Amino acid sequence: MIKEGHKVSGKEDRIFCPKWLKVSFSSISLFFGGESACFPCMTADSNPETFTVWMKSLIMQGNGLTVFNGNGQIVYRIDNYDEKSSREVFLMDLRGKLLFTLRQKRIWFLCDWEGYKDGGVNTEEIKPFFRVKRVLRFFSKKLRCDVKLCGGESRPSFGYRFEGIWGRTAFRILDSHGGLVAEIMK
Repeated sequence: MIKEGHKVSGKEDRIFCPKWLKVSFSSISLFFGGESACFPCMTADSNPETFTVWMKSLIMQGNGLTVFNGNGQIVYRIDNYDEKSSREVFLMDLRGKLLFTLRQKRIWFLCDWEGYKDGGVNTEEIKPFFRVKRVLRFFSKKLRCDVKLCGGESRPSFGYRFEGIWGRTAFRILDSHGGLVAEIMK
């Protein structure tokens, strides 16, 4: 079991370990535009669900993290295969099937990410499925990233917002209307 050997508080069953994070989804309007085929545990009518993020790769020499559901089963893996300064990260399901490729795009000192659905094709030639852009606010302790789904014929263009405070491992994910979608806490 994933909780073995770690301190657990009684009521909320939260793990206190620097390598673990809890992610609680309150009202899922589906992070990737309602395409639940890629995310079987996320459906619009489901009850709130809690995931645990383990900041370790399942691969011996890997550099990534693993996401567990409330039953302790692996749901997603994120890895860049031991390239610490790699500009490419892979989001996979339990079996290692590639769901998204995330590529870093640097322009001067700004760092944005683009997400490409599935894999197997050259991401230089296709349009990204979503973009993550860091919003810079000078002299502010707040951290903000905007996620915009790239519109196509079959999906509308809308977004989400990550909000946090520097120095704390607590973030909120809000939908385009400001409604809470998920909370991330250590």
